[in-house]
Amino acid sequence: MTKRLLPSDDPVAEQVLEWTIKRDAHDITQLMRWMEATDVRRDRQVLLNRALDLMDEMQHALRRLDDLR
Repeated sequence: MTKRLLPSDDPVAEQVLEWTIKRDAHDITQLMRWMEATDVRRDRQVLLNRALDLMDEMQHALRRLDDLR
């Protein structure tokens, strides 16, 4: 990744959004590992729904980052 010459409009928000994206990606990875390990349909559905919620959160964070940059 390259460095920008000008800082973002809100560097604190940018750091929080970057952290959120990394954390959500990590959490989704863990949820997928758990999904592989279970054979219970209800558990799989709960894990998938949580992963989808986190993906929505990541999309929102990415859009906000675009707005800041």
